[in-house]
Amino acid sequence: MEQNIPPTKGSLLAVKNTLDMARLGYSLLDQKRNVLIHEIMELSAKAHGIQARMTEMLSNARGALRQANALMGEEAVRLAALDVPEADGVVIKERGVMGVPLPEANIEDEEINAPPYGLSGTATALDEAAARFRALKSCIVELATVENTAYRLAMAIKKAQKRANALNNIMIPNNEAMVKYISETLEERDRDEFTRLKKSKEKVGAGDD
Repeated sequence: MEQNIPPTKGSLLAVKNTLDMARLGYSLLDQKRNVLIHEIMELSAKAHGIQARMTEMLSNARGALRQANALMGEEAVRLAALDVPEADGVVIKERGVMGVPLPEANIEDEEINAPPYGLSGTATALDEAAARFRALKSCIVELATVENTAYRLAMAIKKAQKRANALNNIMIPNNEAMVKYISETLEERDRDEFTRLKKSKEKVGAGDD
């Protein structure tokens, strides 16, 4: 590296500027990494809370379904279920955190004035079961958003860490070494020039005598 850059004052200034930029880049990457780590820790706690809520909701939904099966019969419940749409629309948007695009998924709001199945031959227990499973589906979408967000953040942290390591372990030390090399070379030249001028003055003085 020393052979590729001439040891001049212009080179010294350029290398110092590069070094300053590398240090600033490392500082910014370190800040970004810390922010993302904080975000992912919050998401981890949130995911645990959603999973616990889902477990309870699933148990309640299954209980309501068992009650509907007992009151109506499994075949009647199965026939009513055929009228239920397979899936509600899921809208996915994005938000940015420290330049990382993160998903936000939500189920489209739809006003349901009546159950999607016929009321004839059905029980209120079936309505309760359907409502509980719809709520569970919203919870699943919420958990999927959190888990996908956590995955993207983990990838961004890994990428930031890799760049920070490259700056801290390669670019910054190399430029520090180059600054030292150029500075010492220029100082040595200045000393040589000073010595040469001093000897020249001594010769001129000796000639005057």
